[in-house]
Amino acid sequence: MGKIEDALFETRPYVEYWDRLKELVEKLWNEAGSEEEFIKRIKEEMAKAEEPFKTDLRIFLQKFESP
Repeated sequence: MGKIEDALFETRPYVEYWDRLKELVEKLWNEAGSEEEFIKRIKEEMAKAEEPFKTDLRIFLQKFESP
């Protein structure tokens, strides 16, 4: 879970709902069978979410996908 923790750490100063984000990310990671499935699920959540949580998810995904 190192990549998840790193992305959450980098995301924390920029998001409004960090606790909610952390809980959702960890849940989706545990349910997903692969990194690709995890990213797909994050994008599905973004499609359903309302602002400002949608932006929180977008910021997390950017941090997660960056090399």
